[in-house]
Amino acid sequence: MRRSTDRILTTHTGSLPRPARLAEQLRARERGERVEPSALSSLVRNSVAEVVAGQCSAGVDVVNDGEQSKVAYAIYVKDRLSGFEDRPSQPSAFVDDFPEYRERLAREGRTMVSSDISLPVCVGPVTYADLAPLDRDLKNLQQALTGASPHEAFMTAASPGLIAHFCRNEHYATEEAYLAALADAMKAEYDAIHRAGLILQVDCPDLTMSGWDRLGYNQADLNRKRALHVEALNHALRDIPVDQLRMHLCWGNYEGPHHLDTPLEQIIQFAFEARPSALSFEAANPRHGHEWKLFEQVALPEGKRLIPGVLDSTTNFIEHPELVRERIVRFAGLVGRENVIAGTDCGFSHFATTDPKVDPRIAWAKLEAMAEGARLASEDLW
Repeated sequence: MRRSTDRILTTHTGSLPRPARLAEQLRARERGERVEPSALSSLVRNSVAEVVAGQCSAGVDVVNDGEQSKVAYAIYVKDRLSGFEDRPSQPSAFVDDFPEYRERLAREGRTMVSSDISLPVCVGPVTYADLAPLDRDLKNLQQALTGASPHEAFMTAASPGLIAHFCRNEHYATEEAYLAALADAMKAEYDAIHRAGLILQVDCPDLTMSGWDRLGYNQADLNRKRALHVEALNHALRDIPVDQLRMHLCWGNYEGPHHLDTPLEQIIQFAFEARPSALSFEAANPRHGHEWKLFEQVALPEGKRLIPGVLDSTTNFIEHPELVRERIVRFAGLVGRENVIAGTDCGFSHFATTDPKVDPRIAWAKLEAMAEGARLASEDLW
């Protein structure tokens, strides 16, 4: 994984807006309706080519496939792992303190998790049963990269802890056993992405465990769980060089109060104990935009680097390049310019079953603003 050696590099978190026709097909498949496999494969392949070209055109240096084939960033694994069965999704409790807002969301047909999404439940032994969807994703991205000229390319994958967070365990006797099984199974996906010559990004929003204190967990309980999740992740990543790994940490990519979000300071050491050398995290939105100050007291470990979000992925405001510049320069002054890559708070379309919160054309304009802000920051820093 390259560092920002002569200018600030840019990337993003993972999901990018899908064409309407592709999103419709993914929704239909999720509802159990018949979808022609060859037609869907063609839609995905063409969309991946378009988003790779779009990223390069927008000035993004480290690109991916936009997660175009995935119905959701965490539960896509249900199509690849054995041992799961679908159950209806449940409403989120993150807005329970604001009932009027919850009612407004219901009136407007907006929910944290789409009703079209079925949440898998573990009911049997977990194994990696079907590599074909991953092979198609790898082939689509590699084909799209032909003729493009990004600095590097990455692919996202759900961490064992993220899967455990979304997919309730009804089979394994202990949490430790469930995480271990998920780690062993997902290792096949992680290793395949690395063998394909791509940087692997593991998505780890599970480490925040925001709002879990209301479920009866104290801080010691939560820290024990975080340690278990990191241990399982490191075990699964053991055969991949750390400089080919990056981790994404976030508090849920939704517009809402976020008043239950765990402060970054309570999580950062667990993130640093994970093997990935780069940490992507929210740093632009109103709830976490102040947490850059943490790095005035917390030293960046040797070999680590930061991918702070300089764009909020839940608002249709297009950040001014001067604001992006300011955010980048601030982090560079704290941890060193070579240790900073500009990124986004989270993805722009992490559920295919809901309309993107950010208008697709605006999302691309935001990425262009990030690239321009990185250029301006580079003028300051070199």
